[in-house]
Amino acid sequence: MKINIQTLDFSPKQDLLDLVNEKVEKLERYSDRIVESRVVLRVEKSEKRDNKICEIRVVIPGNDLFVSKKFESFEEGIHKVTDTLQRQLKEWKEKQG
Repeated sequence: MKINIQTLDFSPKQDLLDLVNEKVEKLERYSDRIVESRVVLRVEKSEKRDNKICEIRVVIPGNDLFVSKKFESFEEGIHKVTDTLQRQLKEWKEKQG
């Protein structure tokens, strides 16, 4: 599986990139049909603390899974979004038979 990470409006530290790769790679356990994962991390201009947006699109032939949410930190976002994608992948796999 190929992992594309795009960051908008900030420069990520290597620790954050490593966390993204580690968590997204674990999604492969749930399906061997995943072609790639596209991760977008961006900072929304806002007065609120939960201005970090984490989006992940998992590309599967015939069906992409997508989650986008706002958090106070990118680390929290990566954990929660990948957990949501794990549930989606399990549901998708059950529907496939």
